[in-house]
Amino acid sequence: MDAVFSIPDALWQACIDFHGHACGGLAIGYQASRYVMELFAMEQPCVDEEVVCIAENDACGIDAIQLMLGCTLGKGNLLLRLRGKQAFSFYQRETGQSLRLVLRATPEKSREERLRWLMQSAYRDMFDVKPALSPLPELARIFPACRCAGCGETTAENYLRVHAGQYLCLDCYPQYKRILD
Repeated sequence: MDAVFSIPDALWQACIDFHGHACGGLAIGYQASRYVMELFAMEQPCVDEEVVCIAENDACGIDAIQLMLGCTLGKGNLLLRLRGKQAFSFYQRETGQSLRLVLRATPEKSREERLRWLMQSAYRDMFDVKPALSPLPELARIFPACRCAGCGETTAENYLRVHAGQYLCLDCYPQYKRILD
């Protein structure tokens, strides 16, 4: 068995168990989470929305962030701003601290060698620490729901649009496009 898969770190093993396998993407999220835990002096995952993460990708590393930091889509403290980058902004509500971790270029290697490199590298050397791109997001809200006049499905009001005096979900709302070629 490869040494990377037998690292005696209970958190790494928990990430593998949660995600389903060990991979480079999971290692990126694991290392980013370790770094944030140090920078925010966290000893355990947050219970509610004490820490917020805005992930700029929807890749494997997010599973490590969910498990290790307690940032989840369901609680509203994991937000996606899809840009295809291995970059994550983190906010600590209590202290007001915020930062953005951006993965530095990694060496070209096979999958196994890259995973080994990601797990053996110091997380401080893997990421650039930059200012967060946006202000701290507001606390998650629960919106009233209404029935879509098109499909009849119940939809949170912040995802409804008014068309011809009727509430329509985003799937039923006719798109208005003006494209000039």
